[in-house]
Amino acid sequence: MSMPVPARLELASAEATLRIHWPDGRCQSLDHSRLRAACRCAVCRSERVPPTQKVRVVGVADMGYGIQIVFDDGHDRGIYPWAYLQTL
Repeated sequence: MSMPVPARLELASAEATLRIHWPDGRCQSLDHSRLRAACRCAVCRSERVPPTQKVRVVGVADMGYGIQIVFDDGHDRGIYPWAYLQTL
């Protein structure tokens, strides 16, 4: 069974959340700081440096199986697969 691709992504800047609208009608809201802390890229896994609490998402790129998120602290290496996002 393949992982469902969201019907829509919404960057809610005022609330500092990324809203993921799944095909089953469920809307998942993820805090920008939570997403930054959950990054699993090689740099983040090796350094384990906690991001600032006020980090913001400034861009999202579709990678097919997930998204690459760009943060205002300059971090842009993490790719978040759809299955991983559903666990957050």
